[in-house]
Amino acid sequence: MLLARHGLRVLVLDRSRYGADTLSTHALMRAGVLQLLRWGLLDRVIEAGTPPVRRTSFTYATERVDVAIKSAHGVDALYAPRRTVLDPILVDAAEAAGAEVRFGVTITDIGRDHRGRVAGVVGRDEDGRLFAADANLVIGADGARSTMAELVGARIERAGTGAAASVYGYWSDLDTDGYEWIFRPNATAGIIPTNAGQACVFAGATPARIGVGRFDVLREILAEASPEAAARVDAASPPAGVRTFSGRPGFVRRSWGPGWALVGDAGYWKDPISAHGLTDALRDAELLARAVISSDTSERDRTDALADYQATRDRLSAPLFEVTDTIAGYRWTDHEIGALLIQLSSAMADEVDAIAAFDSVVAS
Repeated sequence: MLLARHGLRVLVLDRSRYGADTLSTHALMRAGVLQLLRWGLLDRVIEAGTPPVRRTSFTYATERVDVAIKSAHGVDALYAPRRTVLDPILVDAAEAAGAEVRFGVTITDIGRDHRGRVAGVVGRDEDGRLFAADANLVIGADGARSTMAELVGARIERAGTGAAASVYGYWSDLDTDGYEWIFRPNATAGIIPTNAGQACVFAGATPARIGVGRFDVLREILAEASPEAAARVDAASPPAGVRTFSGRPGFVRRSWGPGWALVGDAGYWKDPISAHGLTDALRDAELLARAVISSDTSERDRTDALADYQATRDRLSAPLFEVTDTIAGYRWTDHEIGALLIQLSSAMADEVDAIAAFDSVVAS
């Protein structure tokens, strides 16, 4: 979106029309909401019926801490839009800025110039026809199992060891007034209000405990983590089924090279237990866009800009990555989790300050 608004030709290729709902991408934190506000897109999220979240609670051991969302940097509430709501808003804004968007495209390889520099992609369109597209910069934003990362040989520079699994679904008419995060050893849970009067309810534990993920597993873990929350969920209207995330250790990949870059989960993935995935993806997309815009067309200048992009990303991500990895590995007790949550909050606050320091760029 920012690249297109600065006169650069942008071609967006996506296999599916809009992203699937995943646990990490529901609860936008303040930094993500701030970006949508600055881009002129937050009103569209609100108009889609996304409920404002003005309170968040943390339950651990025998304590529940309620935190009111205070107004800061123009943000006075948080939001957790479904991907079927947020993705069309982002795509429409990109197209309005001048980007060309094509759905149903599968990338199968990259093209290189005589120097070995990435110079485009090849693949198949939704009708199975071969296509090729040249590019001065190819950006992979294709998730943790990134095809682009594999094709360019992007190495993992930091690997996590913690891997929580989770089972989740969408309940209707659930009595909740904000984000709810519940932490007990090998029994985490949460409630995230979202669109259409629904709330995402999840339960997390080690992969061995979650197994294939079923209603009874979610209910068992939720009841252990918080009997009070479990009673409210029992009184709500359940979904037809639940979904399972089987767990995957986090990682930080090298995210740039000659003619290519990675953003979002493709370059940096951490466990969904932090509920910070989409917030970081929006942050990194802007960091990369600003790096490209700030550089001229020379190879050396572009290289320096991309290196600065990753350095900034890594600086902002490292504290959050480390504490998330510890929490996801369930390497803590009831006595220790409070301090870890304070570390998590501090890392998020530093990210907000960095985003707030950006000059305002409005999308419309």
